[in-house]
Order: sequence, then structure tokens, then C-alpha cells
Amino acid sequence: MNAIFQTEPNLAFVVLRLGLAVTFFAHGSQHLFGWLGGRGIKGQVTNWKEKYHIPVWIGVIGVLTEALSVPAMVLGFLVRPLALGLVIFTAVALFKGHWEFGFFLSGGGRKGMGIEYCLALFVMALALLVGGGGALSIDYMLSR
Repeated sequence: MNAIFQTEPNLAFVVLRLGLAVTFFAHGSQHLFGWLGGRGIKGQVTNWKEKYHIPVWIGVIGVLTEALSVPAMVLGFLVRPLALGLVIFTAVALFKGHWEFGFFLSGGGRKGMGIEYCLALFVMALALLVGGGGALSIDYMLSR
């Protein structure tokens, strides 16, 4: 159990955790509730199914992982398991939705977004998976 909560009292992980939470709040809100110009869960999951052949149940798990990770990341609770979910989610986005457009977010002039943005989110989530939630986290308090 300590492997889940163990983390260093490092403020860098706090900054990383909060940055990831803000980003996934925006995307999770779009995908779950349809806020900020999003499709909502039904529209998003249907889009992923039709465009990328992702089964509905996996799409639902992805949307819930995005949205539910936000409050936990802000509090620093169960950071490693949630970071694992975000690593998987962003890896799927990288290879299913963005890889074909190349590296740059602009897609190199083609219609679609390249991998650079998803790659940054993947690396941020991977760093939290490896390092934990850092100082000022519930995980840190529980591991002591």
C-alpha cells in the first residue's frame, strides 16, 4: 500500500500535478459535460467509436478517468493510480488520434493535431506515476 502513496516532499511534483489538473479539467469538462464547446460524454464516446473504433465502454472509462482525476490531482490523493490511467488515456490518444498528423500541434498544415500536445500530457502523467504527488499532497501525509 505504501508504494501507492509514497512520494518525495518535492514542490516540483505539486506544480506538475496542478498543471495537469487544470488541463484535464478543461478537457474532462468538454468530454463529460459538453462545457467549453465540448460534445458531452455521449457525443465524445460516439465520436471516438466512429472515428477511431474505440469501444464505447473504453471511451466511457477514458472520459471518467479524465474528469475524475481532476479533484484527486488537486488534493494529491491516489496520484499514482490516476496518473497510470492518464498515461494509458494519453497513449491511446497519441497512437489512435494524433500520430498520423506528425509531431507538431498544427499537424504540419494537414487537418488534425500532431502529437506534441498529447506527448507533453503523457510525459507529465508519467512523471507523476514515477514520482508521486509530492509535497502538499494527501498521499504524502498518508505515506509518513
